[in-house]
Amino acid sequence: MSRAPSDLLQGTVDVLILRTLSWQPMHGYGISDWVRARSRGVLTIEGAALYQALHRLERKKLVASSWGLSDNNRKAKFYQLTAEGRRQLRTDSSTWREYADAVVRVLDPA
Repeated sequence: MSRAPSDLLQGTVDVLILRTLSWQPMHGYGISDWVRARSRGVLTIEGAALYQALHRLERKKLVASSWGLSDNNRKAKFYQLTAEGRRQLRTDSSTWREYADAVVRVLDPA
């Protein structure tokens, strides 16, 4: 039985959000849209999973939030990376690259 790409996302949400916010502050929909666009539609972070992760990252002081207006003039909570979040992103990125390389070596041993 094969798994949907979204099932494989479990455990990667935090690092994807941190990477997304390394570009600029964004609101939840912007984060979701950026990940979907960057992954060419393969990865999605939506709804409860997105906001649970954002709140978890905020509690850990890896992101900070403030209220502002979205592109369509609606009130939205914008999230931005903190200095601690940048440090965590560097660590997590290195770990995930090493992990992904190892998985590729196992899947394609040639």
